[in-house]
Amino acid sequence: MPVYVALLRAINVGGTGKLPMAELKSLCDGLGFADVSTFIQSGNVIFRDGGDQEEIAARLDAALAERLGKPPGVFLRRPGELAAIAEANPFPAMEPNRVLVSFFAEPVPEDALYGLVAPDGEEVVALGREIFVHYPIGSGRSKIKLPILKTGTSRNINTIVKLAALAAELENRR
Repeated sequence: MPVYVALLRAINVGGTGKLPMAELKSLCDGLGFADVSTFIQSGNVIFRDGGDQEEIAARLDAALAERLGKPPGVFLRRPGELAAIAEANPFPAMEPNRVLVSFFAEPVPEDALYGLVAPDGEEVVALGREIFVHYPIGSGRSKIKLPILKTGTSRNINTIVKLAALAAELENRR
C-alpha cells in the first residue's frame, strides 16, 4: 500500500485546533489507515492506505471536522514528493528553519503572489502546489501579507526533510 504524509492545517497552533498526537493517531487508525505514526505536535501524520488520494484526504478532513467542529484542511504528499520539495528549495543558502513551505491541494494559481507585502525582506517563490517563503527575521515576527497563505499549511525545510525521511523509511519496509 502507498505511503502518505498528511499535513494538517491549524492543528495545535495559536490555541486553536487542539488535538493531541496520540488522539490523531487513534483517529487515523479508526479510519483504517495502516502503520500510522505522527511527527511533532503540529499535525503531521504518516500512514499507508490503498485508496484514492483525494478520497483519503476528504475522509481524514471529515473525521477531523467531527472532532474539531470544523474541517482543518488536509494536504497529502507522497514521500518522493516531499523529498523533491526539499530539493527544490529556492533558498538553499538560508537557514532551513527560516524557510517555510506552504502546501495547497491544487497547483498555486499564477496570480497567487498578487498583493504580496513583504516589509521584512521576505522572499517568496511559488512552485507547483507549494509556496516557499524565506523569513529573514523568522516567521513569528514577520509582518508579511499574502492572503493565499491562510488557505494552506506551512512547514519549515527541517520538518519537510524529516517527514520525507520517515515516510521513505516506512515505504522501504514494505
